[in-house]
Amino acid sequence: MLDDPDALFIDMRNHYEYEVGHFENALEIPADTFREQLPKAVEMMQAHKDKKIVMYCTGGIRCEKASAWMKHNGFNKVWHIEGGIIEYARKAREQGLPVRFIGKNFVFDERMGERISDEIISHCHQCGAPCDSHTNCKNDGCHLLFIQCPVCAEKYKGCCSENCCEESALPPEEQRRRRAGRENGNKIFNKSRGRLNTTLGIPDPTE
Repeated sequence: MLDDPDALFIDMRNHYEYEVGHFENALEIPADTFREQLPKAVEMMQAHKDKKIVMYCTGGIRCEKASAWMKHNGFNKVWHIEGGIIEYARKAREQGLPVRFIGKNFVFDERMGERISDEIISHCHQCGAPCDSHTNCKNDGCHLLFIQCPVCAEKYKGCCSENCCEESALPPEEQRRRRAGRENGNKIFNKSRGRLNTTLGIPDPTE
């Protein structure tokens, strides 16, 4: 269906997942959460009800729910990729077929990504060099999830900004005092697109 001109591939993952890898010509539904994506997908696809809509995600769960939601909202030609990107890539390689997913598949473990193709389609959020390696800001009061190349990782000591670099170098007690009351301080990572926009100047596609 990837070559069908009447088919639209819809990525139901988060912005940081889409940024490092997606199917050729797939559409992103820009939102910070899956809950926000569902009504936005219906809104964005209103003008394409005559098209075949194929939804996908990492492992198949989100896109299955999303396709059911689209059907509930009056879309009849809706499919989803069973097993998601993971199963698609496995089957394509097993059958000797070309893999049409480009870049890296973001995964929720310490790897933060599984390479599907050799292309690097994203860039370091700090210097703009080709890069698709995510990291969490080392500042315990931030934990912003962003893309950082090895050069910037060394320059900023794994932090997202000079301010975070300076704060992470402070004595532990002073760090705790500064981050007291911050809602992001004890999160594993902060993945808000708005934070990327304000901290690193990464534009929001909805603006």
